[in-house]
Amino acid sequence: MEKGIEAFNKLQIKMSRKFALEIDEFYHIYSRGVDKRVIFLDHDDYSRFIKLLWICNHSDSFVYRDLINNLPSKNVFDFPADQTLVDIGAYCLMPNHFHLLVHEKVENGTSIFMQKLLTSYAKYFNAKYKRTGCLYESAFKATHLDDDAYLQYIYSYINLNPVKLVFPGWKEEAGQRNFNSLKAKKFIEEYQYSSYRDHLGENRKQTKIINQEAFPDYFEGQGDFEKMLDFWLNYQVELPM
Repeated sequence: MEKGIEAFNKLQIKMSRKFALEIDEFYHIYSRGVDKRVIFLDHDDYSRFIKLLWICNHSDSFVYRDLINNLPSKNVFDFPADQTLVDIGAYCLMPNHFHLLVHEKVENGTSIFMQKLLTSYAKYFNAKYKRTGCLYESAFKATHLDDDAYLQYIYSYINLNPVKLVFPGWKEEAGQRNFNSLKAKKFIEEYQYSSYRDHLGENRKQTKIINQEAFPDYFEGQGDFEKMLDFWLNYQVELPM
């Protein structure tokens, strides 16, 4: 895991770097609410955003209500999204921010996808809560995952984010008496708003959001994936938000 630790240190440096996104490269995408405000207030909010991860990932425009009404099953995940803009390898939604791991498939694919995603969700959120103005502090931030160790580490970084909801200082407390790694592991296993359960092989409706075939095959099976997450769960260094 030494290369993974180097990747962790690199993440601290590169989060704010600006660059052009290139086809066939991998990126960690991040955005949060303006003034760190909560952007997911209930289950319906999380659910809407997860559905938008699927239907915004194509070039056509849409009206959400019309799209649902035109689907015989009324299930948004039955919407055919064959020509996707990006491949998504992992995601996690937190109360005031979210993380995505993406592979750029077409020119400007990530930018188009994120514009559609952020705009669609902001319209939904502002209408529901009768507010106006910006919902996010910026369009989005991107980190170029330019080596294998860095890319592999991001799977843990994204999927372990929810641990902060039960152990806010978990990286400082890892391995100490007041940190319960079994409780933390159980929490992320039950957390609905990330791709963790999809990586463990659970067949959910939203599993089709993930296209793991577009990413390097780092894990021979569920055991390898869990082993990596267990390492980082107990690694005593503070992760950035």
